[in-house]
Amino acid sequence: MKKKWWQEAVGYEIYIRSFQDTNGDGIGDIQGIISRLPYLQALGVDMLWVTPFYQSPYDDMGYDISDYESVAPEFGTMADFEQLVQSAHQAGIKIVIDMVLNHTSDEHPWFIASKSSKDNPKADWYCWDDGKDGQPPNNWISAFEGSAWTYVPEREQYYLHQFSRKQPDLNWRNEEVVKEIFSMLSFWLDKGVDGLRLDVINSLLEDVELRDNYFIATGELVDYENTSDEIAFNPDIVQDNTRNHPDTFAMIRRMCKEVFEKYGDVFTVGECWPCTPAVADEIVGENGLSVAFNFDYHLLGKMEVANFKEIIRKWEASLEWRHTGSWNCYYLSNHDMPRQVSRFGSESERIESAKMLAAFLLTAPGTIFLYQGEELGMTDVRFPNIKGYQDIQCVNLYKRLVESGKPEAEAFAEIQKMSRDNARTPMQWDSSKHAGFTTGKPWLDVNNNYQELNVALAEAEEDSVLAAYKSLIKLRKQYKTLVYGSYEELFPEHEQLLIVQRKDEVATLITIINLTGEIANLPELPFKLADAKNLYPKESVVKSIIPPFAAYVMEL
Repeated sequence: MKKKWWQEAVGYEIYIRSFQDTNGDGIGDIQGIISRLPYLQALGVDMLWVTPFYQSPYDDMGYDISDYESVAPEFGTMADFEQLVQSAHQAGIKIVIDMVLNHTSDEHPWFIASKSSKDNPKADWYCWDDGKDGQPPNNWISAFEGSAWTYVPEREQYYLHQFSRKQPDLNWRNEEVVKEIFSMLSFWLDKGVDGLRLDVINSLLEDVELRDNYFIATGELVDYENTSDEIAFNPDIVQDNTRNHPDTFAMIRRMCKEVFEKYGDVFTVGECWPCTPAVADEIVGENGLSVAFNFDYHLLGKMEVANFKEIIRKWEASLEWRHTGSWNCYYLSNHDMPRQVSRFGSESERIESAKMLAAFLLTAPGTIFLYQGEELGMTDVRFPNIKGYQDIQCVNLYKRLVESGKPEAEAFAEIQKMSRDNARTPMQWDSSKHAGFTTGKPWLDVNNNYQELNVALAEAEEDSVLAAYKSLIKLRKQYKTLVYGSYEELFPEHEQLLIVQRKDEVATLITIINLTGEIANLPELPFKLADAKNLYPKESVVKSIIPPFAAYVMEL
Protein backbone atom coordinates (compact mmCIF):
# COMPACT_ATOMS: atom_id res chain seq x y z
CA MET A 1 0.00 0.00 0.00
CA LYS A 2 1.27 3.45 -0.90
CA LYS A 3 2.03 5.47 2.21
CA LYS A 4 -0.16 8.50 2.91
CA TRP A 5 0.94 11.77 4.50
CA TRP A 6 -1.63 11.46 7.26
CA GLN A 7 -0.33 8.10 8.43
CA GLU A 8 2.75 9.78 9.90
CA ALA A 9 0.89 12.86 11.11
CA VAL A 10 0.53 14.05 14.67
CA GLY A 11 -2.78 15.88 14.77
CA TYR A 12 -3.77 18.58 17.26
CA GLU A 13 -7.38 19.34 18.06
CA ILE A 14 -8.25 23.01 18.52
CA TYR A 15 -11.46 23.73 20.37
CA ILE A 16 -11.76 27.10 18.67
CA ARG A 17 -14.00 28.73 21.25
CA SER A 18 -11.34 28.21 23.94
CA PHE A 19 -8.02 28.45 22.10
CA GLN A 20 -7.19 32.15 21.64
CA ASP A 21 -9.36 35.27 21.52
CA THR A 22 -8.00 38.30 19.63
CA ASN A 23 -10.86 40.82 19.79
CA GLY A 24 -11.73 40.81 23.50
CA ASP A 25 -15.20 39.28 23.24
CA GLY A 26 -14.17 36.30 25.37
CA ILE A 27 -14.55 33.79 22.53
CA GLY A 28 -11.64 32.20 20.69
CA ASP A 29 -11.46 33.01 16.98
CA ILE A 30 -9.74 32.14 13.71
CA GLN A 31 -7.24 34.99 14.01
CA GLY A 32 -6.35 33.52 17.38
CA ILE A 33 -5.34 30.26 15.72
CA ILE A 34 -3.31 32.17 13.12
CA SER A 35 -1.50 34.08 15.86
CA ARG A 36 -0.50 30.82 17.53
CA LEU A 37 0.79 29.00 14.45
CA PRO A 38 4.42 29.61 15.49
CA TYR A 39 3.69 27.84 18.81
CA LEU A 40 2.08 24.90 17.02
CA GLN A 41 4.91 24.74 14.51
CA ALA A 42 7.45 24.65 17.34
CA LEU A 43 5.46 21.90 19.05
CA GLY A 44 5.89 19.83 15.90
CA VAL A 45 2.30 18.93 15.02
CA ASP A 46 1.42 18.26 11.38
CA MET A 47 -2.29 18.98 11.18
CA LEU A 48 -4.90 20.95 13.07
CA TRP A 49 -8.43 19.67 13.61
CA VAL A 50 -10.53 22.80 14.12
CA THR A 51 -13.92 22.32 15.80
CA PRO A 52 -17.05 23.88 14.20
CA PHE A 53 -16.88 27.59 13.41
CA TYR A 54 -20.09 27.79 11.35
CA GLN A 55 -23.24 29.79 12.03
CA SER A 56 -25.01 28.18 14.98
CA PRO A 57 -27.31 29.06 17.89
CA TYR A 58 -24.85 27.12 20.09
CA ASP A 59 -27.25 24.77 21.79
CA ASP A 60 -24.50 22.15 21.54
CA MET A 61 -21.46 24.41 21.20
CA GLY A 62 -21.51 24.66 17.41
CA TYR A 63 -22.40 21.06 16.62
CA ASP A 64 -25.86 22.39 15.76
CA ILE A 65 -25.19 24.12 12.44
CA SER A 66 -27.63 26.64 10.97
CA ASP A 67 -25.57 27.47 7.86
CA TYR A 68 -22.99 25.02 6.53
CA GLU A 69 -21.26 27.43 4.15
CA SER A 70 -20.55 30.20 6.62
CA VAL A 71 -18.24 31.46 9.35
CA ALA A 72 -19.99 32.63 12.51
CA PRO A 73 -19.19 36.32 13.22
CA GLU A 74 -17.81 35.53 16.68
CA PHE A 75 -15.07 33.47 15.00
CA GLY A 76 -14.29 35.85 12.14
CA THR A 77 -14.98 35.93 8.43
CA MET A 78 -14.55 33.65 5.44
CA ALA A 79 -11.49 35.73 4.55
CA ASP A 80 -10.05 34.88 7.98
CA PHE A 81 -10.59 31.19 7.33
CA GLU A 82 -8.95 31.40 3.93
CA GLN A 83 -6.00 33.17 5.58
CA LEU A 84 -5.78 30.38 8.16
CA VAL A 85 -5.53 27.73 5.45
CA GLN A 86 -2.87 29.70 3.58
CA SER A 87 -0.85 30.58 6.71
CA ALA A 88 -1.00 27.04 8.08
CA HIS A 89 0.18 25.62 4.77
CA GLN A 90 3.08 28.06 4.74
CA ALA A 91 3.99 26.75 8.19
CA GLY A 92 3.84 23.16 6.93
CA ILE A 93 0.62 22.39 8.81
CA LYS A 94 -2.53 20.84 7.33
CA ILE A 95 -6.06 21.97 8.21
CA VAL A 96 -8.84 19.50 9.07
CA ILE A 97 -12.32 20.91 9.68
CA ASP A 98 -15.10 19.45 11.78
CA MET A 99 -18.27 18.59 9.88
CA VAL A 100 -21.65 17.54 11.30
CA LEU A 101 -23.67 15.61 8.71
CA ASN A 102 -26.14 13.63 10.81
CA HIS A 103 -28.18 16.66 11.87
CA THR A 104 -28.54 20.42 11.61
CA SER A 105 -29.79 23.06 14.01
CA ASP A 106 -33.55 23.41 14.29
CA GLU A 107 -32.87 27.03 13.26
CA HIS A 108 -31.46 25.96 9.89
CA PRO A 109 -33.69 27.28 7.06
CA TRP A 110 -34.09 23.70 5.83
CA PHE A 111 -35.72 22.58 9.06
CA ILE A 112 -37.82 25.72 9.43
CA ALA A 113 -39.28 24.93 6.01
CA SER A 114 -39.57 21.21 6.71
CA LYS A 115 -41.59 21.59 9.91
CA SER A 116 -43.96 24.20 8.45
CA SER A 117 -46.15 21.67 6.61
CA LYS A 118 -46.21 18.21 5.06
CA ASP A 119 -46.40 19.51 1.49
CA ASN A 120 -43.56 22.07 1.36
CA PRO A 121 -40.54 21.34 -0.91
CA LYS A 122 -38.36 20.32 2.04
CA ALA A 123 -41.02 18.33 3.88
CA ASP A 124 -38.99 15.13 3.53
CA TRP A 125 -35.55 16.57 4.26
CA TYR A 126 -35.72 15.41 7.89
CA CYS A 127 -36.96 12.22 9.58
CA TRP A 128 -40.67 12.51 10.39
CA ASP A 129 -43.26 10.01 11.61
CA ASP A 130 -46.83 10.03 12.86
CA GLY A 131 -46.04 8.11 16.03
CA LYS A 132 -48.18 5.42 17.67
CA ASP A 133 -51.33 6.12 19.66
CA GLY A 134 -50.22 9.63 20.53
CA GLN A 135 -46.76 8.44 21.54
CA PRO A 136 -43.33 8.55 19.83
CA PRO A 137 -42.79 5.97 17.06
CA ASN A 138 -40.39 3.79 19.09
CA ASN A 139 -38.06 3.55 22.07
CA TRP A 140 -35.08 5.28 20.45
CA ILE A 141 -33.21 7.47 22.91
CA SER A 142 -31.53 10.85 22.57
CA ALA A 143 -27.92 11.11 23.73
CA PHE A 144 -28.80 14.24 25.70
CA GLU A 145 -32.39 14.11 26.88
CA GLY A 146 -34.99 11.35 26.94
CA SER A 147 -36.81 10.25 23.79
CA ALA A 148 -35.18 10.82 20.40
CA TRP A 149 -38.53 12.12 19.09
CA THR A 150 -40.21 15.51 19.50
CA TYR A 151 -43.76 16.37 18.44
CA VAL A 152 -44.43 19.33 16.13
CA PRO A 153 -48.07 20.59 16.09
CA GLU A 154 -47.71 22.24 12.67
CA ARG A 155 -47.24 18.83 11.04
CA GLU A 156 -48.92 16.72 13.70
CA GLN A 157 -45.83 14.53 13.52
CA TYR A 158 -42.67 13.67 15.42
CA TYR A 159 -39.15 14.43 14.17
CA LEU A 160 -36.08 12.39 15.02
CA HIS A 161 -33.16 13.89 16.95
CA GLN A 162 -30.51 11.48 18.19
CA PHE A 163 -28.99 14.33 20.17
CA SER A 164 -30.56 17.58 21.45
CA ARG A 165 -34.13 18.32 20.32
CA LYS A 166 -32.57 21.38 18.69
CA GLN A 167 -30.53 19.02 16.48
CA PRO A 168 -33.02 17.36 14.08
CA ASP A 169 -31.69 14.43 12.04
CA LEU A 170 -31.40 14.90 8.30
CA ASN A 171 -33.13 12.34 6.07
CA TRP A 172 -30.23 10.74 4.22
CA ARG A 173 -32.67 8.61 2.20
CA ASN A 174 -33.68 11.78 0.36
CA GLU A 175 -31.46 12.26 -2.72
CA GLU A 176 -31.91 16.03 -2.59
CA VAL A 177 -30.33 16.04 0.88
CA VAL A 178 -27.45 13.85 -0.31
CA LYS A 179 -26.81 16.10 -3.31
CA GLU A 180 -26.87 19.25 -1.15
CA ILE A 181 -24.48 17.83 1.45
CA PHE A 182 -22.06 16.48 -1.15
CA SER A 183 -21.98 19.91 -2.80
CA MET A 184 -21.31 21.55 0.56
CA LEU A 185 -18.37 19.22 1.26
CA SER A 186 -16.87 20.21 -2.09
CA PHE A 187 -17.33 23.88 -1.17
CA TRP A 188 -14.86 23.47 1.72
CA LEU A 189 -12.46 21.16 -0.10
CA ASP A 190 -12.28 23.73 -2.90
CA LYS A 191 -11.02 26.18 -0.30
CA GLY A 192 -7.98 24.02 0.26
CA VAL A 193 -8.79 22.17 3.47
CA ASP A 194 -6.77 18.99 3.81
CA GLY A 195 -9.29 16.85 5.59
CA LEU A 196 -12.54 16.49 7.48
CA ARG A 197 -13.47 15.08 10.85
CA LEU A 198 -16.98 13.67 10.43
CA ASP A 199 -19.07 13.90 13.60
CA VAL A 200 -21.11 10.80 14.60
CA ILE A 201 -20.83 9.59 11.02
CA ASN A 202 -22.16 6.09 11.78
CA SER A 203 -25.62 7.49 12.60
CA LEU A 204 -26.64 8.83 9.18
CA LEU A 205 -29.35 6.32 8.24
CA GLU A 206 -31.73 4.43 10.49
CA ASP A 207 -33.97 1.39 10.16
CA VAL A 208 -36.58 2.09 7.46
CA GLU A 209 -39.35 0.48 9.53
CA LEU A 210 -38.36 2.43 12.67
CA ARG A 211 -38.23 -0.75 14.72
CA ASP A 212 -37.59 -0.55 18.47
CA ASN A 213 -34.12 -1.24 19.88
CA TYR A 214 -34.05 -4.60 21.67
CA PHE A 215 -31.82 -7.08 23.47
CA ILE A 216 -30.43 -9.52 20.93
CA ALA A 217 -30.56 -12.54 23.24
CA THR A 218 -34.16 -12.16 24.41
CA GLY A 219 -35.91 -9.80 21.99
CA GLU A 220 -36.96 -7.69 24.98
CA LEU A 221 -37.19 -3.95 24.31
CA VAL A 222 -34.49 -1.81 25.90
CA ASP A 223 -35.61 0.28 28.86
CA TYR A 224 -33.03 3.04 28.56
CA GLU A 225 -33.89 4.70 31.88
CA ASN A 226 -32.93 1.53 33.73
CA THR A 227 -30.12 0.24 31.52
CA SER A 228 -26.51 1.39 31.81
CA ASP A 229 -24.82 2.91 28.76
CA GLU A 230 -22.22 0.12 28.83
CA ILE A 231 -25.03 -2.34 28.06
CA ALA A 232 -27.44 -0.17 26.08
CA PHE A 233 -24.82 0.87 23.52
CA ASN A 234 -22.97 -2.44 23.28
CA PRO A 235 -23.61 -3.75 19.74
CA ASP A 236 -23.02 -7.31 20.92
CA ILE A 237 -25.90 -7.00 23.40
CA VAL A 238 -28.40 -4.57 21.88
CA GLN A 239 -29.77 -4.34 18.35
CA ASP A 240 -29.51 -0.59 17.80
CA ASN A 241 -31.56 0.44 14.78
CA THR A 242 -30.18 3.98 14.70
CA ARG A 243 -26.42 3.40 14.61
CA ASN A 244 -24.13 1.32 12.39
CA HIS A 245 -26.86 0.55 9.88
CA PRO A 246 -25.62 -1.17 6.68
CA ASP A 247 -27.14 1.67 4.66
CA THR A 248 -24.97 4.12 6.61
CA PHE A 249 -21.86 2.15 5.72
CA ALA A 250 -22.88 2.19 2.05
CA MET A 251 -23.51 5.95 2.18
CA ILE A 252 -20.09 6.63 3.69
CA ARG A 253 -18.37 4.71 0.91
CA ARG A 254 -20.51 6.52 -1.65
CA MET A 255 -19.41 9.83 -0.11
CA CYS A 256 -15.77 8.77 -0.41
CA LYS A 257 -16.21 7.80 -4.05
CA GLU A 258 -18.30 10.77 -5.22
CA VAL A 259 -16.65 13.52 -3.18
CA PHE A 260 -13.37 12.78 -1.42
CA GLU A 261 -11.63 10.75 -4.14
CA LYS A 262 -11.85 13.71 -6.52
CA TYR A 263 -9.57 15.71 -4.23
CA GLY A 264 -6.73 13.22 -4.00
CA ASP A 265 -5.14 12.40 -0.67
CA VAL A 266 -7.75 13.98 1.61
CA PHE A 267 -7.66 12.89 5.27
CA THR A 268 -11.03 11.76 6.58
CA VAL A 269 -11.74 10.59 10.11
CA GLY A 270 -15.14 9.30 11.12
CA GLU A 271 -16.29 9.57 14.71
CA CYS A 272 -18.23 6.38 15.42
CA TRP A 273 -20.28 5.61 18.52
CA PRO A 274 -20.23 2.76 19.24
CA CYS A 275 -17.21 1.59 17.27
CA THR A 276 -15.62 -1.85 17.13
CA PRO A 277 -12.94 -3.13 14.74
CA ALA A 278 -15.78 -4.71 12.75
CA VAL A 279 -17.49 -1.32 12.40
CA ALA A 280 -14.21 0.32 11.40
CA ASP A 281 -13.73 -2.42 8.81
CA GLU A 282 -16.97 -1.33 7.13
CA ILE A 283 -15.91 2.27 6.57
CA VAL A 284 -12.09 2.47 6.68
CA GLY A 285 -9.54 1.34 4.11
CA GLU A 286 -9.50 1.31 0.33
CA ASN A 287 -12.51 3.21 -1.05
CA GLY A 288 -13.36 4.30 2.48
CA LEU A 289 -12.38 6.79 5.15
CA SER A 290 -8.79 7.21 6.29
CA VAL A 291 -9.43 6.26 9.93
CA ALA A 292 -12.19 6.00 12.52
CA PHE A 293 -12.30 7.46 16.01
CA ASN A 294 -13.40 4.83 18.52
CA PHE A 295 -14.48 5.49 22.10
CA ASP A 296 -12.57 2.73 23.88
CA TYR A 297 -10.34 5.02 25.96
CA HIS A 298 -13.25 7.42 26.44
CA LEU A 299 -15.21 4.64 28.12
CA LEU A 300 -12.49 4.00 30.70
CA GLY A 301 -13.30 6.10 33.73
CA LYS A 302 -9.79 5.79 35.14
CA MET A 303 -6.50 4.01 34.58
CA GLU A 304 -7.30 0.30 34.41
CA VAL A 305 -3.97 -1.16 33.34
CA ALA A 306 -5.22 -4.42 31.83
CA ASN A 307 -7.96 -2.69 29.80
CA PHE A 308 -5.70 0.23 28.87
CA LYS A 309 -3.20 -2.19 27.34
CA GLU A 310 -5.83 -4.43 25.75
CA ILE A 311 -7.40 -1.59 23.75
CA ILE A 312 -4.37 -0.88 21.60
CA ARG A 313 -3.51 -4.58 21.40
CA LYS A 314 -7.00 -5.36 20.09
CA TRP A 315 -7.01 -2.60 17.48
CA GLU A 316 -3.55 -3.42 16.15
CA ALA A 317 -4.41 -7.13 15.90
CA SER A 318 -7.56 -6.24 13.93
CA LEU A 319 -5.47 -4.88 11.05
CA GLU A 320 -4.60 -8.46 10.15
CA TRP A 321 -8.16 -9.21 9.00
CA ARG A 322 -9.61 -5.82 8.06
CA HIS A 323 -9.87 -4.39 4.54
CA THR A 324 -6.72 -3.51 2.59
CA GLY A 325 -5.57 -0.02 3.49
CA SER A 326 -7.05 -0.11 6.99
CA TRP A 327 -5.28 2.11 9.50
CA ASN A 328 -5.72 2.99 13.16
CA CYS A 329 -5.86 6.28 15.00
CA TYR A 330 -5.29 6.87 18.71
CA TYR A 331 -6.12 9.66 21.15
CA LEU A 332 -6.56 9.94 24.92
CA SER A 333 -8.69 13.07 25.14
CA ASN A 334 -10.76 15.51 23.13
CA HIS A 335 -13.41 18.21 23.60
CA ASP A 336 -15.91 15.59 24.86
CA MET A 337 -13.69 13.96 27.49
CA PRO A 338 -12.27 14.95 30.87
CA ARG A 339 -8.57 15.86 30.87
CA GLN A 340 -6.32 12.83 30.44
CA VAL A 341 -4.09 13.68 33.42
CA SER A 342 -7.11 13.85 35.71
CA ARG A 343 -8.58 10.65 34.28
CA PHE A 344 -5.62 8.36 33.57
CA GLY A 345 -2.81 10.02 35.50
CA SER A 346 -2.55 11.87 38.80
CA GLU A 347 -3.15 15.53 39.56
CA SER A 348 -0.86 15.27 42.58
CA GLU A 349 1.89 13.95 40.30
CA ARG A 350 0.75 15.94 37.32
CA ILE A 351 4.09 16.45 35.57
CA GLU A 352 5.23 12.83 35.86
CA SER A 353 1.90 11.31 34.81
CA ALA A 354 1.42 13.81 31.97
CA LYS A 355 4.81 12.84 30.54
CA MET A 356 3.95 9.16 30.90
CA LEU A 357 0.72 9.59 28.93
CA ALA A 358 2.60 11.59 26.30
CA ALA A 359 5.09 8.75 25.92
CA PHE A 360 2.31 6.18 25.64
CA LEU A 361 0.46 8.08 22.94
CA LEU A 362 3.40 9.30 20.90
CA THR A 363 5.00 5.85 20.71
CA ALA A 364 1.73 4.24 19.61
CA PRO A 365 1.35 3.10 15.99
CA GLY A 366 -0.99 4.76 13.51
CA THR A 367 -2.13 8.37 13.30
CA ILE A 368 -2.04 10.28 16.59
CA PHE A 369 -4.23 13.12 17.86
CA LEU A 370 -3.41 15.42 20.76
CA TYR A 371 -5.92 17.77 22.36
CA GLN A 372 -5.09 21.38 23.13
CA GLY A 373 -3.58 21.89 26.57
CA GLU A 374 -2.59 18.28 27.13
CA GLU A 375 0.95 19.22 26.10
CA LEU A 376 0.95 21.34 29.28
CA GLY A 377 -0.66 18.71 31.49
CA MET A 378 -3.85 20.75 31.95
CA THR A 379 -6.31 19.31 34.48
CA ASP A 380 -10.05 19.09 35.05
CA VAL A 381 -11.81 22.20 36.33
CA ARG A 382 -13.94 22.29 39.46
CA PHE A 383 -16.41 25.13 39.36
CA PRO A 384 -18.09 25.79 42.72
CA ASN A 385 -21.67 25.23 41.49
CA ILE A 386 -23.74 24.20 38.48
CA LYS A 387 -23.98 27.82 37.27
CA GLY A 388 -20.36 27.64 36.14
CA TYR A 389 -21.05 24.87 33.63
CA GLN A 390 -22.08 25.40 30.00
CA ASP A 391 -22.11 21.80 28.76
CA ILE A 392 -25.70 20.90 27.82
CA GLN A 393 -25.05 17.22 28.48
CA CYS A 394 -23.91 17.66 32.07
CA VAL A 395 -26.46 20.40 32.87
CA ASN A 396 -29.31 18.16 31.67
CA LEU A 397 -27.93 15.20 33.62
CA TYR A 398 -27.70 17.30 36.77
CA LYS A 399 -31.36 18.31 36.42
CA ARG A 400 -32.45 14.71 35.88
CA LEU A 401 -30.48 13.46 38.87
CA VAL A 402 -31.92 16.12 41.19
CA GLU A 403 -35.45 15.54 39.89
CA SER A 404 -35.04 11.80 40.51
CA GLY A 405 -34.33 12.51 44.19
CA LYS A 406 -30.54 12.43 44.34
CA PRO A 407 -29.12 15.01 46.80
CA GLU A 408 -27.80 18.10 44.99
CA ALA A 409 -24.27 17.61 46.36
CA GLU A 410 -24.09 14.04 45.03
CA ALA A 411 -25.56 15.04 41.69
CA PHE A 412 -23.08 17.88 41.37
CA ALA A 413 -20.11 15.66 42.24
CA GLU A 414 -21.19 13.19 39.56
CA ILE A 415 -21.48 15.76 36.78
CA GLN A 416 -18.19 17.43 37.71
CA LYS A 417 -16.33 14.24 36.80
CA MET A 418 -17.99 13.75 33.41
CA SER A 419 -18.58 17.32 32.25
CA ARG A 420 -17.24 18.15 28.82
CA ASP A 421 -16.38 21.58 30.22
CA ASN A 422 -13.37 19.92 31.87
CA ALA A 423 -11.68 19.99 28.48
CA ARG A 424 -13.24 23.23 27.28
CA THR A 425 -11.82 25.75 29.73
CA PRO A 426 -9.65 28.35 27.95
CA MET A 427 -6.11 27.52 26.90
CA GLN A 428 -3.62 28.65 29.52
CA TRP A 429 -1.03 30.78 27.74
CA ASP A 430 0.52 32.81 30.58
CA SER A 431 0.06 34.07 34.14
CA SER A 432 -1.81 37.26 33.23
CA LYS A 433 -5.52 37.74 33.82
CA HIS A 434 -7.63 35.06 32.13
CA ALA A 435 -4.40 33.16 31.33
CA GLY A 436 -3.68 35.33 28.28
CA PHE A 437 -6.68 33.82 26.50
CA THR A 438 -8.67 37.07 26.27
CA THR A 439 -8.67 40.68 27.38
CA GLY A 440 -12.42 40.44 27.98
CA LYS A 441 -14.59 38.10 30.03
CA PRO A 442 -14.09 34.51 28.85
CA TRP A 443 -17.19 32.59 27.73
CA LEU A 444 -16.16 29.86 30.22
CA ASP A 445 -14.04 30.60 33.28
CA VAL A 446 -10.35 29.73 33.19
CA ASN A 447 -9.11 26.92 35.44
CA ASN A 448 -7.82 28.39 38.72
CA ASN A 449 -4.43 26.71 38.33
CA TYR A 450 -3.42 28.78 35.29
CA GLN A 451 -0.85 30.88 37.16
CA GLU A 452 1.36 27.87 37.81
CA LEU A 453 0.39 25.91 34.70
CA ASN A 454 0.74 27.75 31.39
CA VAL A 455 2.67 27.90 28.13
CA ALA A 456 4.99 30.76 29.14
CA LEU A 457 6.22 28.90 32.21
CA ALA A 458 6.51 25.60 30.34
CA GLU A 459 8.58 27.14 27.56
CA ALA A 460 11.04 28.48 30.13
CA GLU A 461 11.58 25.07 31.76
CA GLU A 462 13.87 22.46 30.22
CA ASP A 463 12.09 19.57 31.94
CA SER A 464 8.47 20.65 31.46
CA VAL A 465 5.61 18.55 30.11
CA LEU A 466 5.73 20.71 26.98
CA ALA A 467 9.41 19.91 26.49
CA ALA A 468 8.60 16.19 26.77
CA TYR A 469 5.93 16.46 24.07
CA LYS A 470 8.33 18.27 21.76
CA SER A 471 11.01 15.62 22.31
CA LEU A 472 8.62 12.74 21.72
CA ILE A 473 7.13 14.27 18.57
CA LYS A 474 10.64 14.85 17.24
CA LEU A 475 11.55 11.24 18.07
CA ARG A 476 8.44 9.99 16.27
CA LYS A 477 9.43 11.90 13.15
CA GLN A 478 12.99 10.60 13.33
CA TYR A 479 11.98 6.96 13.85
CA LYS A 480 9.21 5.95 11.43
CA THR A 481 9.36 2.57 13.17
CA LEU A 482 7.04 4.13 15.77
CA VAL A 483 4.48 4.70 13.01
CA TYR A 484 4.80 1.67 10.74
CA GLY A 485 6.70 -0.91 12.78
CA SER A 486 5.16 -4.14 14.06
CA TYR A 487 3.58 -3.97 17.51
CA GLU A 488 4.49 -6.77 19.88
CA GLU A 489 3.65 -6.44 23.55
CA LEU A 490 6.02 -8.23 25.89
CA PHE A 491 4.71 -9.41 29.27
CA PRO A 492 1.05 -8.53 28.48
CA GLU A 493 -0.07 -9.78 31.90
CA HIS A 494 2.18 -7.39 33.84
CA GLU A 495 -0.03 -5.43 36.23
CA GLN A 496 1.89 -2.14 35.94
CA LEU A 497 4.22 -2.06 32.97
CA LEU A 498 3.55 -1.73 29.27
CA ILE A 499 6.58 -3.15 27.46
CA VAL A 500 6.39 -3.08 23.67
CA GLN A 501 8.75 -4.00 20.87
CA ARG A 502 8.36 -2.00 17.64
CA LYS A 503 10.26 -3.41 14.68
CA ASP A 504 10.75 -2.85 10.98
CA GLU A 505 13.58 -3.19 8.47
CA VAL A 506 15.19 0.01 9.79
CA ALA A 507 15.15 -0.34 13.58
CA THR A 508 14.03 -2.28 16.63
CA LEU A 509 12.69 -0.10 19.43
CA ILE A 510 11.60 -0.96 22.95
CA THR A 511 9.27 1.14 25.09
CA ILE A 512 8.91 0.57 28.81
CA ILE A 513 6.12 2.54 30.48
CA ASN A 514 4.95 2.35 34.09
CA LEU A 515 1.25 3.14 33.79
CA THR A 516 0.84 3.44 37.55
CA GLY A 517 1.88 5.72 40.39
CA GLU A 518 3.69 2.89 42.17
CA ILE A 519 7.22 1.53 41.79
CA ALA A 520 7.31 -1.47 39.45
CA ASN A 521 9.76 -4.36 39.16
CA LEU A 522 11.12 -4.88 35.67
CA PRO A 523 10.85 -8.53 34.58
CA GLU A 524 13.79 -10.30 32.95
CA LEU A 525 13.90 -9.05 29.38
CA PRO A 526 14.80 -11.15 26.29
CA PHE A 527 17.68 -8.77 25.59
CA LYS A 528 20.42 -7.01 27.53
CA LEU A 529 19.71 -3.47 28.66
CA ALA A 530 23.40 -2.74 28.25
CA ASP A 531 22.98 -3.30 24.51
CA ALA A 532 20.15 -0.77 24.23
CA LYS A 533 20.67 2.82 23.15
CA ASN A 534 18.63 5.30 25.14
CA LEU A 535 16.40 7.59 23.04
CA TYR A 536 14.01 9.09 25.60
CA PRO A 537 14.35 10.74 28.02
CA LYS A 538 17.76 12.24 27.40
CA GLU A 539 19.60 11.07 30.49
CA SER A 540 17.65 8.04 31.61
CA VAL A 541 19.17 4.79 32.83
CA VAL A 542 16.80 1.83 32.89
CA LYS A 543 17.28 -0.37 35.95
CA SER A 544 15.38 -3.27 37.50
CA ILE A 545 13.16 -0.86 39.43
CA ILE A 546 10.91 1.39 37.32
CA PRO A 547 9.82 4.59 39.11
CA PRO A 548 6.15 5.65 39.21
CA PHE A 549 4.90 6.95 35.83
CA ALA A 550 8.36 6.51 34.26
CA ALA A 551 8.64 5.98 30.50
CA TYR A 552 11.63 4.96 28.40
CA VAL A 553 12.25 4.52 24.68
CA MET A 554 15.32 2.54 23.59
CA GLU A 555 16.83 1.22 20.38
CA LEU A 556 18.30 -2.27 20.26
